[in-house]
Amino acid sequence: MEKVIDEAKQGTSLVNTQNSKNTKKLYIESYGCQMNFSDSEIVASILHNNGYNTTNQLAEADLVLVNTCSIRDKAEQTVRKRLEKFNAVKRDQPNMKVGVLGCMAERLKSKFLEEEKIVDLVVGPDAYKDIPNLLQEVEDGKNAMNVILSKEETYGDISPVRLQSNGVSAFVSITRGCDNMCTFCVVPFTRGRERSRDPKSILDEVNDLWNKGFKEITLLGQNVDSYLWYGGGLKKDFENASEIQKATAVKFSGLLELVAKAQPKMRIRFSTSNPQDMTLDVIEVMSKYRNICNYIHLPVQSGSDRILKAMNRLHTREEYFNLIDNIRKIIPDCGISQDMIAGFPTETEDDHKDTLSLMKYVKYDFGFMFAYSERPGTLAGRKMEDDVPADVKKRRLQEIIALQQEHSLYRTKQHLGKVEEVLIEKESKKSDAHWSGRNSQNTTVVFPKEDYKIGDYVNVKIIDCTSATLIGEAVGYGELQS
Repeated sequence: MEKVIDEAKQGTSLVNTQNSKNTKKLYIESYGCQMNFSDSEIVASILHNNGYNTTNQLAEADLVLVNTCSIRDKAEQTVRKRLEKFNAVKRDQPNMKVGVLGCMAERLKSKFLEEEKIVDLVVGPDAYKDIPNLLQEVEDGKNAMNVILSKEETYGDISPVRLQSNGVSAFVSITRGCDNMCTFCVVPFTRGRERSRDPKSILDEVNDLWNKGFKEITLLGQNVDSYLWYGGGLKKDFENASEIQKATAVKFSGLLELVAKAQPKMRIRFSTSNPQDMTLDVIEVMSKYRNICNYIHLPVQSGSDRILKAMNRLHTREEYFNLIDNIRKIIPDCGISQDMIAGFPTETEDDHKDTLSLMKYVKYDFGFMFAYSERPGTLAGRKMEDDVPADVKKRRLQEIIALQQEHSLYRTKQHLGKVEEVLIEKESKKSDAHWSGRNSQNTTVVFPKEDYKIGDYVNVKIIDCTSATLIGEAVGYGELQS
């Protein structure tokens, strides 16, 4: 399960997407994980080169695209409600075309065209380069669809348009797909087999972002720790690679070091990690380079060995504890966050108590917590009865959330009195007199604006906190600013 961004929409902006020669307008919304938001930037780039400028005004769009998430039923229902909105607008603009992208498109395929009469094209995550051809089919009066999963496509040759960009932070995709086959997850079915992107193209994109003024990047993948580049092909084929390919292969720790050395003044984050694939060399590289943020999103999903096995999570509770212990030993101030599922099939009260006890051991900085939602096509959906009553799921989820809030406050209090480097990203939501940014541990920090500006690294003394936010006062520019 990937890190989820509020299950909320993101419309486009006009950042770096205007070409006076382009005559059509694209409106795009993204839902779900960071990878979807990154993919939308790729789509905008493809269409920018085919006559479309972006707009954040739905009513003036010639083409409306919604990039979808299938991780839970709630996310899919949100998309269907948005399509109802698009339908109302389309009544006044009959020439407007509507397309569905992403995981929901891949999962439902032609059903989307049948169920949602408003939809003109359906495009899976590996078929975005085909969108111009599909749009031509739509112009010819046909419904268009391409949901074929690829074994090679990484979009490494496309320079993404940065949508809703603050000019400070950007996503850089390094892998696509997933081979882990967790029983609750649709990602392997909607995004295909795992494949890694050429490190040269990744470094080229990072260097280009630095030259454009960006100060922070997040390396993205369904499972970044399994990144492996040996000249092409799927990770599973590595055993058939030549000895030269194996000797020169780049693992995630190597890629992380290459990026850190390429731009030593640029902050580096990554997401998402899988406990079974995270190795000590990654943690050691993190500790070696100051510009790599001390933060790891490390989904565990459950604290029960029995449930972990039923989920096909290839790690045990004890192995997870050992990994946490090593992280704390090598990077004592590392921020760690979680994904947790309440009410997985057959989960008992003892299993739930194991989850709570695991949380008490780790004391995560923050987390993403959900009640189990059966997803059609997954092994759990096909083979396991969703037998935990809804009221029990809800109660267990609330207990997990309450415990996480307690731990989040415990973690933010540990920052009190410290001076921490913060990258200013935007104006505070609650005060136009304050900036908002994040520290190395990915915790939000707010402080008075003074003469600082967006994109500055600022040393901030933490003087107060809530469970989610650090409150401070600036004491000068940070080390990365110089």
